[in-house]
Amino acid sequence: MSIKISRLAIYCCFLLLYKCANRGTTSGGEKDVTPPKIIKEVPENFSTNFKSDEIKIYFDEYIKLKNLQKQLIISPPMDPLPEIIPMGSASKYITIKILDTLQTNTTYTFNFGYSIEDNNEGNAFPFYKYVLSTGSSIDSLSVTGIISDAFEIETPEFISVHLHDVDSTYNDSIIFKQKPKYIGVTDSLSQFNIENLKEGKYLLTALKEENTDYIYQSKKDKIAFRRDFITVPSDTAYYLKLFKQLPDSKFIRARQLAQGRIGFGYEGSPNDMIIKSLSKELDSFYLITSKEPEKDTLNLWMSPRKIEVDSLLFQVSLSGKIDTVSVRIKNMEKDSLTFKAISNTLKLGDLFKLKSSIPLTDYNHDKVSVMDKDSLFLKTNMFIDSENNTELNLKFDLNEGNRYKITMLPGAIKDFYSNINDTLNYNVNTKLLSSYGNLRLIVRNGSYPLIIQVVSKSGELKAEKISNDNKPIDFINLDPGEYFIRAVYDTNKNGKYDPGNFLKKTQPERVSYAKEILEVRAGWDAIEEFILED
Repeated sequence: MSIKISRLAIYCCFLLLYKCANRGTTSGGEKDVTPPKIIKEVPENFSTNFKSDEIKIYFDEYIKLKNLQKQLIISPPMDPLPEIIPMGSASKYITIKILDTLQTNTTYTFNFGYSIEDNNEGNAFPFYKYVLSTGSSIDSLSVTGIISDAFEIETPEFISVHLHDVDSTYNDSIIFKQKPKYIGVTDSLSQFNIENLKEGKYLLTALKEENTDYIYQSKKDKIAFRRDFITVPSDTAYYLKLFKQLPDSKFIRARQLAQGRIGFGYEGSPNDMIIKSLSKELDSFYLITSKEPEKDTLNLWMSPRKIEVDSLLFQVSLSGKIDTVSVRIKNMEKDSLTFKAISNTLKLGDLFKLKSSIPLTDYNHDKVSVMDKDSLFLKTNMFIDSENNTELNLKFDLNEGNRYKITMLPGAIKDFYSNINDTLNYNVNTKLLSSYGNLRLIVRNGSYPLIIQVVSKSGELKAEKISNDNKPIDFINLDPGEYFIRAVYDTNKNGKYDPGNFLKKTQPERVSYAKEILEVRAGWDAIEEFILED
């Protein structure tokens, strides 16, 4: 009996050990981290007197092409683009079928970026470059440099860098119409190195494009440029600032948007736009303009709203250009008077702001009351914004950690059409001062005037002040969080950042960031140095 028990115990132990030893699955060996290798190129890389219309690159394993349209840079550009295989499948070779007629005595480069990967593990074969020449030699000169964003702290990836020939046919508009002679792309450090260049004089530009067509579209693309032409060969490393150019002020079109409202679309700024009626039917009408929120539209409001004509004629003046425009008139729905509070949480010193859908013309202060959490009525001051006639401001004394009930009885507000508000009720509050943090900045090496800005990590502007001397700059009642500190060198003293302009050959205003992210803590008063580098 004891023997049987011993054998059973041995069997159970063996079974247990077997199960423990077999937990999990076999690994199948170490993960492949080796990128594919090229075993043959036909014709050979760096071939001269190139006559073929097809190139084949063979690899030691199956490869795939990823994001080829974004990654592949062909310099000089080809039109039409070559046909490249494989697309969407795996293969042991890449086929390039050239469809363009190649220029004589020209060196071409195909830079594949990070597009070549092995099929199984996705190991990249980075920045493979195939070079050929239709002449007897390979051009060997190069241009190097660095690109940084002029305003943002982060510089975008994959900025294309362009060289345009400066010859007898050159003019500044070439970047809007014609692809460059040579193209490069920035690496992960925002550096560029355009190789296999011919000796000559060039315009150096860079674009961060929405559409990768290597042609500058000022409404969409960011640009960087060297003001003076460059000469190749050169030992100079070029430093370029990337910026989004502001559009020149330009009238676009006019159309009726509602009964009694015509929208005048524009590009740039409408500050000097003048609208004049040329229709005698409007001689007895009242007219007023307002800026459409977050739209490039200036509204013209007419009172009365209805007019029995098929069209109206206007003269629009903007940036020295005068346009005459006819606007078709038809029956449409009227705009209704509505209101929206811009913010329900106020900081000490803030105004309560009310946004209306129709320009405001009058108000009745006696029909407005503000009561705090202790049921005390507060003295108020009320006014329509002098620069925005659709915004009503209400001022009253604010205390920390308080609640306020704002009541506006019917007739408190009157719009352009003499409509009045229904009863409006708003609840607003203030936080305890201990919920905020304060920041004092001591700026060193400043060149004044400076615009000092507090920017969130997402890039949102939270506060700014203009500094004209080296006195400390205080930012009070900041929300807790991490911030970038930015200084704009306000060269033209207009109180705002100005980007560059390619045709005017102006560079963007200089911008500097503090090296460290600053943390603002609730209830803390921080003092920080902001040392500007020369």
